[in-house]
Amino acid sequence: MARCTLCGKDENMPYTCRRCGNAYCAEHRLPENHDCMGLEDWDDPSGVFDSGFDDGVDNPGRTSAGSRTGTGAGSTFDRLKPDTSTGGPFGYFRGNMTYVFLGLMFITFGLQFIVFPVLGYGPRSALWSGAFTLSSAHPLYVWTWFTSVFAHGGIFHIFFNGIVIYFFGPLVERRAGSRAFAALFVLGGAVAGLSQVGVSLALGSASAVLGASGAALAILGVLTVLNPGLRVYLYFLIPVPLWLLTIGVAGFSVVAIGTGGTGAGGVAQVAHLAGLVIGLAYGERLRRSGTDMPEQLQFGGGRGGMGPGRGRF
Repeated sequence: MARCTLCGKDENMPYTCRRCGNAYCAEHRLPENHDCMGLEDWDDPSGVFDSGFDDGVDNPGRTSAGSRTGTGAGSTFDRLKPDTSTGGPFGYFRGNMTYVFLGLMFITFGLQFIVFPVLGYGPRSALWSGAFTLSSAHPLYVWTWFTSVFAHGGIFHIFFNGIVIYFFGPLVERRAGSRAFAALFVLGGAVAGLSQVGVSLALGSASAVLGASGAALAILGVLTVLNPGLRVYLYFLIPVPLWLLTIGVAGFSVVAIGTGGTGAGGVAQVAHLAGLVIGLAYGERLRRSGTDMPEQLQFGGGRGGMGPGRGRF
């Protein structure tokens, strides 16, 4: 038996909101009835009313605004504009930025290790480094502040970062909203990389950074604040509470910096800590603004036999 997050009523068959992830009774199951944070993603008036369906199908004498021809406001040119309604292609990004970023990571990985080498620019070339690596040698290559977030040093690097983002990203995205999550991922990753390079420059040492570790640890930090007791499986075998895992990651980086420097073990330790701090700070802001995260990871449910928006407890 679960309890409604809003009114506290015990519910045998709770409704799980697909946007904020919390459980509600029948009275509060609709997003507008529990002041769902996910409603912030639905602020496009055209997206509420435009289904993307052409009215001209049922009314041969009429054409919809997006299908008229001519030179006016409803001309064919208008159809070339980005469609932000629920029926347009951009609607697929709402609630799915985690998977968009994972896709961009693997696309970038393909550029790094397939496309560029085929063109004669391997990982040791200046062009490769200038495209994908944020370095102390060229800190003002502004594009690398962001491309380095999606680039990785090898298959294991992208695999472990991808695991963290895949499992934890959707939870944070549902709670924060897709726009805020996208900002956290991109800006958090960029600031983490810049922190690593900045500290290296201050210490007079060389540094080069790439990878989504800073962004992944920002996600981990947010989730740690919102649900510190969430049980995760270390190496898929050992159950540990999330707060303990986070302390372990932070402690390892601190010890590594103290014994081997900011890049101990070939890892951007400062970037890891910076990303984690960013996530913890943003997680605290979210915690003060609303309810906490669900108490467990949930897989499946969705549109199954229990109906849309309902999950098992």
